[in-house]
Amino acid sequence: MAWHQLSVISDEHTAPDIADFFSDLGAVSVTYMDAEDEPVYEPAIGETKIWSNTQVIALYELDADPNAIKAQVIEHFQSQSLLNWQYDEIGDQAWERAWMEFYKPMKFADKLWVCPTDQQQHEPNTVCLILDPGLAFGTGTHPTTALCLEWLASHDLTGKTVIDYGCGSGILAVAAVLLGAKIAHAVDIDPQAITATESNALKNNVQDKIHCYLPNDFPVMQADIVLANILAKPLIDMSDMIASLLVSGGTLILSGILHEQADAVINAYQSHIALEPLVQQEDWIRLSGTKH
Repeated sequence: MAWHQLSVISDEHTAPDIADFFSDLGAVSVTYMDAEDEPVYEPAIGETKIWSNTQVIALYELDADPNAIKAQVIEHFQSQSLLNWQYDEIGDQAWERAWMEFYKPMKFADKLWVCPTDQQQHEPNTVCLILDPGLAFGTGTHPTTALCLEWLASHDLTGKTVIDYGCGSGILAVAAVLLGAKIAHAVDIDPQAITATESNALKNNVQDKIHCYLPNDFPVMQADIVLANILAKPLIDMSDMIASLLVSGGTLILSGILHEQADAVINAYQSHIALEPLVQQEDWIRLSGTKH
């Protein structure tokens, strides 16, 4: 199937309104792209980052009229700056299959495999986590996730209780259970992340050991291990709450932190957690430690 793709560049204040208007005009999807290669580090939790110059890209079915859509947008936003209109007709690229060409089995600490469905590994003394493209971020390919998987695969999780705060695809919760954890509680602000986590738990036959929650539904509890692979700002903002999720003597693993942000995160947690030396992969670091 082919599609009409229509895009325009506007400022950070107007772009969300344009995206909503594209949707109102029948777009099947609307996405944002940075129009100026402006770096993005840490939107607040639950926030969608909009750049100071943002390209808004809308996809329409072929029976739509892109010229009419453009005219309506221009009329509606006539007082705003709309730049660099572009139009393309694009074919169906079978996005998941194309993505899978670049997604290969990954091994962590000689114990944990993360594999697409058709490339499962059955090596002795290892476990295999099946993960395919889905709704939420987290496949193990990004350093922030890989650092957490490496930690999980390097420690004895037998009988442990785990909280995965900011679970994304649920990869860390599923990995923890496959590696011996008794139960994992997965929390995320995004309902799509909950859906993805439940799907991945079912795919790996651990659905009975993984409980999923939106933050408002998460009951008061503590766990032996808490994983928070988010970003530096929300990790700092929620440091007291995240630390409170651990039992005394429990272990905290923090990721999603750029190296230059490490000191700020350390300062936020050091009163609660006896932190170990940081571990770095590319520009990202992992912090771990034991609750006082």
